[in-house]
Amino acid sequence: MLYTEWNWDDALAVRYEDGHENGLEEGIEQGLEKGREEGRFNEKLEIARNLLAEGSTPEFVRKITGLDIETIEKL
Repeated sequence: MLYTEWNWDDALAVRYEDGHENGLEEGIEQGLEKGREEGRFNEKLEIARNLLAEGSTPEFVRKITGLDIETIEKL
């Protein structure tokens, strides 16, 4: 399409398409990061459960995992 053939609707369609692609990429990246964070948290919970099962104190588990005492006590 030649420059002279462009109209406002064409320009908006291209801009929308670019914005949609960028938004989609950002959404995917945010979703992946959230999944990674949830995975790290779940791994900490599993480590905490194992430490508690072996007789570790909640304070020691907090030191190792970084979880707060309230979360550890709920396990």
